[in-house]
Amino acid sequence: MAAALVAAVTLPANAMAADGEAADAEVEISADGEAARLEGCSFAIEGFYRAQTGSNREIDGTYYGYTYSMDGPGLLTAVNTPECAVVYVPQDYVDSFGLDLQSPATQDQLKALLEPLDKGMSKGAASLEGQSTWYFTSDQEFEAEGARFLFAQELKEGRFYTVVAAADGSDAKEAVAPGAMDSCRLVAAEQAVVVGKGTPLEQLGSFLAELDYSPLWVTLRTCGTAIVLVFFLGLAAAYFMLRVNKRAQDIFDTIFTIPMVLPPTVCGFLLLMLLGRNTALGRFFIDIGFPLAFSWQATVIAAVVVAFPLMYRSARGAFESLDPNMLDAARTLGWSNGRIFVKLMLPLAWSSIASGTVLAFARALGEFGCTLFLAGNQLGSTRTIPIAIYFEWMNGNQAATWFWTIVLIVFSFLVILFINVWSRHTTKYRRKETGSSGRAATGKRGGKGGPSNGGRRAGSEYPVVDEAFAIDGIIEGEGAR
Repeated sequence: MAAALVAAVTLPANAMAADGEAADAEVEISADGEAARLEGCSFAIEGFYRAQTGSNREIDGTYYGYTYSMDGPGLLTAVNTPECAVVYVPQDYVDSFGLDLQSPATQDQLKALLEPLDKGMSKGAASLEGQSTWYFTSDQEFEAEGARFLFAQELKEGRFYTVVAAADGSDAKEAVAPGAMDSCRLVAAEQAVVVGKGTPLEQLGSFLAELDYSPLWVTLRTCGTAIVLVFFLGLAAAYFMLRVNKRAQDIFDTIFTIPMVLPPTVCGFLLLMLLGRNTALGRFFIDIGFPLAFSWQATVIAAVVVAFPLMYRSARGAFESLDPNMLDAARTLGWSNGRIFVKLMLPLAWSSIASGTVLAFARALGEFGCTLFLAGNQLGSTRTIPIAIYFEWMNGNQAATWFWTIVLIVFSFLVILFINVWSRHTTKYRRKETGSSGRAATGKRGGKGGPSNGGRRAGSEYPVVDEAFAIDGIIEGEGAR
């Protein structure tokens, strides 16, 4: 390998260079993590990119090994494996910067530039920083530790790859277990564009100015639409359950509640099988210009399905807790079922209904699995905040991940605080109204020839509130208004 300059080292990353200069000299990293410059080094790195994984599949019917797609042939490439890291430096870079790949000083410079950039994009996976065995080469084909490394291979016309193959011809993924691959360009240090991070306030301002806020608007729009549907559907379902027999109640209650028990991904899968583009129902909506799957409408459907049980259970519990004698008393006074529902049931059950609405909104706000299955991840259309958190983290953007996480925490805090304040307010209000109604009913009853004990049951210190008088009070109150 006369054209290749190869060296294997097992020195720590902060070892001293052969000429006595510290290899851990100050490294300047760009704010985007794609460029680095080392103090006292004649070259720098630009356009750094880390491929977390490659592919172990055949290319045009031929298995070459474990492959990574490349942007072009003339890139410095580093492949990390459990046994070693192999750094390929194209011969053009070696000639341009007069590099001696056998020199510990050159090796330390390359490592000092590559390690922090690789770690910054590692997302918690194994990085070059923990590697102890390094190989440096300018040859496109290189063997080490039972593996063959092929760099800048044009396996398709105009398509270049880095290949890791097992030396014995076995499956490369099992025999070698390749990790991430880094690629970058070497440029003259004075020509490198390394944009600093600036002050904390400058970083925050730049981050907020560049952040894509579409997940927030998609989430609010989705939740706003979904909660309106959930509110009316939940009330309708809860009222419907009061009108059917016990056997039917058990069946319908199971159907209405099961989305709360199933994992969201299961709900999403079932909805996709029902509304997908390859189903009859899905094709029908596509034909009329209203596609359901992988559209904004899909985010609403997913939010409605997962939030509906919370609204339904809250409304049903509130309706069932009402005194049936009061409802019967209203009927004896000539009230229709619709009037009883609007004028009597809703006001008396409003506290629980409001709490259920807020909880349903919070559930829709945090929906992830069902939405991702049915609606996908389309920026500006179906990417909600929970989906943005997942994909920003997967892309290594921790700042955006933290931002959206804090937004959801703030929303959740406000929802819980609202429920607590609302519950306390309505509890005090209902106690006050109950006391007033009790005194009014007792006085009216006594005025009409009630019991001689002034409306109190024998042996009791509390007034008896007659439902008919309570309803009569409501009617008189309406007449007064």
